[in-house]
Amino acid sequence: MRVIFVIFLFILFASCNQKNKAPEVTKVDMQLKRFEQQFFTMDTANLLDGFQKLGSAYPQFFPFFMNRILNIPLRMENGQIEPQAAFAFKQIIAGYKPVFDSIQLKYKTLDDTKAAIEKGFSYVKHYYPAYQVPELISYIATFDAPGIVLTPQYLGIGLHQFAGKNFSIYQDPQLVEVYPVYISRRFDKEFIPVSAMKAVADDIYPDSSMGRPLIEQMIEKGKQWYLAAHFLHGTHDSMITGFTKKQLEWVQSNEGNVWGFLNSNHDVYTIDPAVIQDYIGEAPFTRGMPEGYAPGNIGQWVGWKIVRQFAEKNNKLSLKEVLATPAATIFQESRYKPK
Repeated sequence: MRVIFVIFLFILFASCNQKNKAPEVTKVDMQLKRFEQQFFTMDTANLLDGFQKLGSAYPQFFPFFMNRILNIPLRMENGQIEPQAAFAFKQIIAGYKPVFDSIQLKYKTLDDTKAAIEKGFSYVKHYYPAYQVPELISYIATFDAPGIVLTPQYLGIGLHQFAGKNFSIYQDPQLVEVYPVYISRRFDKEFIPVSAMKAVADDIYPDSSMGRPLIEQMIEKGKQWYLAAHFLHGTHDSMITGFTKKQLEWVQSNEGNVWGFLNSNHDVYTIDPAVIQDYIGEAPFTRGMPEGYAPGNIGQWVGWKIVRQFAEKNNKLSLKEVLATPAATIFQESRYKPK
């Protein structure tokens, strides 16, 4: 009997290890360009020459950066830059030069970040061989500009949103209104690869659940974390969710209570936007639950747990097949009833 028990434990241990084992992948090599270094050292007294050089070095990214990230129309008049565009451009260069200087001290090199993103893309190519690996480009823009932009040609890293959670400008009252502390605490180096891979996951499996019942939206958004986690193998759940250590420990310890609270207070099939907003999306906490412990966006976490439970029960399904399974089917077949 003891021998059988030992063999059973060995098989169980081996199967758990196999389930958590990372697939063998082929290393991906990516190019990295530091756009911000050329941008902020441009001679503003000769903008036309500077623009021509940037346009030559970054023929696709520079127009996108000006038009879509800075929202400065890149127009020419009689061979010269439009006066309004030139003025706005010079204002940004002057106003953000100190930000550039500070960030360059933090990011003298992006080698570690590049390596982490390359690792992520090696998993992307494993699961999606046809996915085009973009070029990496770092940039610095205004603080309301995105931290990650993704196109088929490039993945842009906006270092202005990763200057470090204690970066003094993030504490400015006006900026705190845009990025409260529960968001800006993630504006640090370790979140760059996570943000990049979540952007790729969103590109591969965009969320189209708006208007659907709460439980389906939770599961569809949970699928996105499920996919991102496959690209971020070995990354702690707190990084993927953005929850603090205390918040993650609380939801893990109170999973049954969270599910019970949701079911006792609401119909999980509700389409009421006000109710859905309580459980999905950025927020400092979830209304009705302990403030300081229950994180916002708790619905996506529950959805992720449901997807994982479904995948474990149907372990012969591939990643793509799990994602293709309707949310309603996942909910029914997962038989999610945490204690």
